[in-house]
Amino acid sequence: MPRDVILTPEGLVKLKEELAHLQTDRRREVAERIKEAREFGDISENSEYDDAKNEQAMLEAKIAQFEERIRAATVVNPEDLTNDVVGVGSTVHVKDEKTGKSQKFTIVGSAEVSPGENKISNESPVGRAVLGHKRNDVVSVQVPKGPARKLKITKIDVGL
Repeated sequence: MPRDVILTPEGLVKLKEELAHLQTDRRREVAERIKEAREFGDISENSEYDDAKNEQAMLEAKIAQFEERIRAATVVNPEDLTNDVVGVGSTVHVKDEKTGKSQKFTIVGSAEVSPGENKISNESPVGRAVLGHKRNDVVSVQVPKGPARKLKITKIDVGL
C-alpha cells in the first residue's frame, strides 16, 4: 500500500512535467539506444543492447512510480491555508531560543523536499514539530545529538 503523497499545486505541476519528460524525451532516447545496439549484431552477446534494455526497464519503473505518486496525491488547496496555524504549504519563520538564530522554511510533502530552497518535509523532525502550532508557540525539536532545540514560531505566511 503506497503511503499518502501530499503535494502543493506547484509540486503537482512539477511532477506532471517530469512524468511527461520521461514518457516522451527519455523513452525516445532509450528506444534509440536499443535500435543502435541492435545494429551491432547478435543481441545474445551484445552488452550495449543489455544495458539499453536495463535502462528501459528502470525508466518504465520510474514512470510507473511517478504515475502512482500522481494518482495517490493529495493536493493542498491554497485557499484552505491560514496564517493562524502551521500546515503543509505554510512558510514558517522560527527563532532558535538558545542561539537567537532565525530561519524560514516552507512545509511541503516528502515528494517536494528541497533543502536548497528551504522546503522541508512535513515528516521531518522540524516539520512534525511545527505542524498545527500557532504564532508565538515554542516547539521542541529532538536533534540527533544533544538536548532538544526550542524553536519559537515568529511568523506564518500563506502562499506557495
